[in-house]
Amino acid sequence: MSRARPEPGCHEVLFDAPVRLDEPSEVALEDYARTLSGARAAEAARSETEPAAVRGVHVCGLEAPVAAAARRDLEDFARSMVTGAGGGLGWS
Repeated sequence: MSRARPEPGCHEVLFDAPVRLDEPSEVALEDYARTLSGARAAEAARSETEPAAVRGVHVCGLEAPVAAAARRDLEDFARSMVTGAGGGLGWS
């Protein structure tokens, strides 16, 4: 899987606003995105205007785009890792 060469079944799950995450938090977000959506692969998508921030998740292996409720859940999960309000590395 590569965001540079998306395949059929790949979708961008974009957040309303970028979120600054450290590397372990990005990995947790990718794992959570795979589990939540049933995707075979996921990659954090960096913001072009703010390279230290994640603007969403690129997921592959899905028949349809990620539902709005799941998108909100992914963004809430990412924000919870910043605020320390649950979620994070111990979600699984």
